[in-house]
Amino acid sequence: MTTSKTRPVVSLCIETDTDFHANLNQLLRLIERSEEDAIIVAPEVALSGFAYERFDEAAAFTDHALQQLQERTGNRLVIFTAISKKGDAFYNTAYALHNGIILHSQDKSKLFALGAEHEHFRPGEEGEIAPFEFDGIKIGILICFELRFKALWQQLEGCDIIAVPAQWGKLRLDHFVTLTNALALMNQCFVIASDAANEETTGMSGIITPFGGEIRNHGNLSTTSRYEERTVLSMRRYLNVGIV
Repeated sequence: MTTSKTRPVVSLCIETDTDFHANLNQLLRLIERSEEDAIIVAPEVALSGFAYERFDEAAAFTDHALQQLQERTGNRLVIFTAISKKGDAFYNTAYALHNGIILHSQDKSKLFALGAEHEHFRPGEEGEIAPFEFDGIKIGILICFELRFKALWQQLEGCDIIAVPAQWGKLRLDHFVTLTNALALMNQCFVIASDAANEETTGMSGIITPFGGEIRNHGNLSTTSRYEERTVLSMRRYLNVGIV
């Protein structure tokens, strides 16, 4: 008999400090408090913030942090973004870590002009935004501002889980909630959204089901629910819009 896949899913909502080591230590603590087979999503640039005046330092710290995280994630899948350097260019890179390896990575392709991201980062290729597989679960990542582009939703059609690491402006809080809820309904999948708990960001991390049920962190550092394959399959049978 075939059993439905299920895993704990965790949405983090953490403040980004100017102390890179403090950020890494907090992230490691929350990872290690999570269940050993959890899928965990942390905010965009969770290790450093945007740190525009410290890019070389932040990129070097990413290399150090990746080693630490790879050694300590175990059977968990951990998704977050960090500042990386390739050649003479800097990128906002999403990483998915599992069992000591980088299972997937992609660079942010849609840079937020209101935050001057385009003046500091080089954009990634939109084609990198594609599903990857983890333990038979199809997963996609949209980084913050990428959430606003409907064509990118279509590139992730068929995903069972879409992770959204973000630093989303508090003035547009309703947009973040509405778009993450709509993404789950439109793509009939689980969405794990993780926004930073900074003064200027929404702090509205959460987990949304394919049926539209949502749990928001509401000030908690970590919120846990469960991914259930049968929930995805049930929604896609109940309202068949052609997603397989």
